[in-house]
Amino acid sequence: MEDKPGSCAAGLLLLLGFLSSAHADTLLSAPLNVTITDIEVNSAMVTWEISEGDPVIGFAITQQKKDARMLRFIQEVNTTTRSCALWDLDEDTEYFVHVQSISMGGSSPPSEPVLFRTSKESEKQASKSPDEVTMEEVGQDAQLRAGELIIIVVVLIMWAGVIVLFCRQYDIIKDNEPNNNKDKAKNSSECSTPEHPRGGILRSNV
Repeated sequence: MEDKPGSCAAGLLLLLGFLSSAHADTLLSAPLNVTITDIEVNSAMVTWEISEGDPVIGFAITQQKKDARMLRFIQEVNTTTRSCALWDLDEDTEYFVHVQSISMGGSSPPSEPVLFRTSKESEKQASKSPDEVTMEEVGQDAQLRAGELIIIVVVLIMWAGVIVLFCRQYDIIKDNEPNNNKDKAKNSSECSTPEHPRGGILRSNV
């Protein structure tokens, strides 16, 4: 009976150790190497890494303008992705971004804030070299060329139709010319003065 207090104390210590170890397993480290890439006028891409062994099932991103209090919160679970697109950003504006990992037990501390600035439309256009062609521009050029080709084909077909019609009319006119000449000759012979017998005298009644 005297051993009971010692055994109870040992059991309590084991229970506390188990609980502390279980609690430690649920803790997550803050995401590492948070980086902003593909910065455009109205969008950007944020990427990060996680500590090995963390039971991460999702992420949460906090986005905030540098000179404003309004926040945008993006959260996604049941995913292993380590990147997220930021959209609908303002041109030439500075933003802060924090990333948190999510597990079944909760969220990690936020990462160190990352500051970035979106591009200017004028700078983006100026940075393009004359020889640089995007897929969108290639598609637009292809559409324009296809439209021009269709217009050219339609015009050629119309001209061909006009030429064929003209040739037919010309052939009809040409075929009718001999008949017209015969009719003219016939009419002229009918309208000429009739011949009188030789030696006869034509007198008029007074």
